[in-house]
Amino acid sequence: MQQQRYSNQSVIVTGAGEGIGWEVARQFCLEGASVLLNDILPERATAAAETIAQLTGGCCLPMPGDIADIELVRGLVARAVDEFGALDVCVCNAGLTSWGDFFSYAPADFERVMNVNLRGTYFLAQAAARHFRAQGHGGRIVLMSSVTGHQAVPYLSAYGMTKAALEMLARNLVLELSPHGITINCVAPGAVITPRNLSDDPDYEATWAALAPTGQAIQTADIANAVLFLAAPDSSQITGQALVVDGGWSCTSPIPNMDYGKEYEN
Repeated sequence: MQQQRYSNQSVIVTGAGEGIGWEVARQFCLEGASVLLNDILPERATAAAETIAQLTGGCCLPMPGDIADIELVRGLVARAVDEFGALDVCVCNAGLTSWGDFFSYAPADFERVMNVNLRGTYFLAQAAARHFRAQGHGGRIVLMSSVTGHQAVPYLSAYGMTKAALEMLARNLVLELSPHGITINCVAPGAVITPRNLSDDPDYEATWAALAPTGQAIQTADIANAVLFLAAPDSSQITGQALVVDGGWSCTSPIPNMDYGKEYEN
């Protein structure tokens, strides 16, 4: 039987209707946690939570909404505490990927990606940290960065900027959160095999496997493993860090031919 590191703990995972967030939520449930699952689409949040609960035998509840909405992110923390009695881990996974030529990038697109990736993450982390401080026994915050916060990728200037900013946020908050027993770290995925990416490009997995020094594409489980590692009780001395999970791609950084100009939400 798999060791349950998170028995009697409660976790928020945003952007978890599919892909990385879904797998993160599933793994937390497998390891004994009660999970509050957020997705921007109500039907997707409900379906994801029900499926995860059925697959794992754990507790996974949906709470849909847009994390750019400050009241929603504060409500996530309040709901988790109301449902589970406490909050132990907050995974700020939800984000918007926005492609665009810098010379023609529109203010509306800029504002949207900033509001989701920075505003939403910042204030969810704030709400979680406030509760952790009040609880008096610390907590774990994990932010979802990206290799694009480390390595330039064409037409991702705004998106890459937000991901680099999240890593600086984690580093800065070490000063304010550490005295309260709260750790904050980032996971920076490379190109991950998700339903969305495969829908856009059926050859996505083969393309990125060929570009990674390990010869393997990144799976959602690889990212979830990193998140659960950083959130674990044994990781109390790891804070302010960014864990890159990309099969070594950012060491060489070859870029495939890509179809730019698309926009997606987790």
